[in-house]
Formats: sequence, structure tokens, C-alpha cells
Amino acid sequence: MPTATLTSVGWLHVQDGRLLGVRTRGRNRFYLPGGKPEPGETEEETLIREVGEELGLRLTDVRPAFTVEAPAHGLAVETELTMHCFHARAVGEPRPLGEIEELAWLRIPVDVRAAPAVHAVLARLNR
Repeated sequence: MPTATLTSVGWLHVQDGRLLGVRTRGRNRFYLPGGKPEPGETEEETLIREVGEELGLRLTDVRPAFTVEAPAHGLAVETELTMHCFHARAVGEPRPLGEIEELAWLRIPVDVRAAPAVHAVLARLNR
């Protein structure tokens, strides 16, 4: 039984049958671009801010896709993650900025490099 919960948002950017993933410094798995809301921020505002900070992109036409729940990866305490996923259009080309060390195009429906929540996203995208 998880002892903590965490909510985040993630951007679903699929191109040529693959999903864009990001790896932050010091981590060994790939996550969706996105992150945790700051106080008073909507999910859409969080996504736009995080993707701008992480990839240098401006998102437009942000719309909800689906939500996944999975164990959070890489935390000291067992945590259940609820990730609200969104589709959006991007202006610009993604490049790793800030805490992002690497970008990767993850295989749908399974990619061993993905964090648990991203495994759930890949399976959902394969439906």
C-alpha cells in the first residue's frame, strides 16, 4: 500500500508511432514532459510552464486525453502517481533544457526505458 500520493501532468507528443520521453539528471528512466503543479496553477498552466522550461517549446491547443495511475519512480517513499495526460500542439523543436539531460522517442506499446507511469501511457496509446 503506497504511503504517499503525487499528482502530475504529462504531454503526449507522438510522432512516427513513437512517444517523446525525457530523462532528468540522475535518473535512469524516461518520463513524459511535464511535472507537478505549483499552488494556484491549473493543469493546463502547469503543462505549458513545464514543457517550456524542459524543452523550450510553446504549447497551444492544450486538451485533456486521459489519466493514468502507477507507482511513482525514483522516490524514497512508496508513492502512487496520478498523471493527467494532455494532447497539445507545439511551436518549435524540442531540446533538453534545465533538469532534462536526454530526449528519447519511446516505442509504443512497450519500451523498457520508460518509468512505470509511462508504461501505462504506452499501453493506453496502443489501444
